[in-house]
Amino acid sequence: MSGTSSPGPAPDTLELAALLCSRVCHDLISPVGAIVNGLEVLDDNPKPEDRDFALDLIRKSAKTASARLQFCRLAFGAAGSAGAQIDLGDAQTMARGHIEDGKITITWNLPRLLLPKNRVKLLLNMLIIAQQTIPRGGTLTIDPIGDGETMGFRVTSSGLNARVPQNIADLVSASSTAAVDAHAVQPYYTRLLAQACGLSVTLALDGEKVLVTAS
Repeated sequence: MSGTSSPGPAPDTLELAALLCSRVCHDLISPVGAIVNGLEVLDDNPKPEDRDFALDLIRKSAKTASARLQFCRLAFGAAGSAGAQIDLGDAQTMARGHIEDGKITITWNLPRLLLPKNRVKLLLNMLIIAQQTIPRGGTLTIDPIGDGETMGFRVTSSGLNARVPQNIADLVSASSTAAVDAHAVQPYYTRLLAQACGLSVTLALDGEKVLVTAS
């Protein structure tokens, strides 16, 4: 029997919601668990040095959890009513808080303006994909394609051993029939956002860089 999974149908609305919830929980479980561990250390009447370590762990983990939660709320959540617009300046703040972790830095070349929420959500999800193309860290450079409310985006990933994960490239493709599970839902959701904006997302290797483009 083959160990590969066969293509599956696109998830229905309820399944898509459940898969996205699983994705958010996956992003939050690590820092929240670290906070719990830190509190358990404090409950054990630790030595001063252990107490300082626990408090530092709690502070850092709480900051990480807050940044991830704010990012996920915008990237995956409703983020206002239908037709709402989102400030690209706010998106930049949330992207830096979530992605810049000492390994990855962001160069943000977008103007500060309001864009339709699905277009901003698309950008944030493109950043998640671009982050996965430089597993050893590097720089993500975000440039506009066009201007105004019909603006598209190009995210250039620069880092050691930059690569195009084929499974992600397949999932963002409109012709993909790959099965969608909790691991695959984010690039699949990116594809849905692009389609809602009248765009398509592509990944391409350009020398030692990866271009993630929505146009």
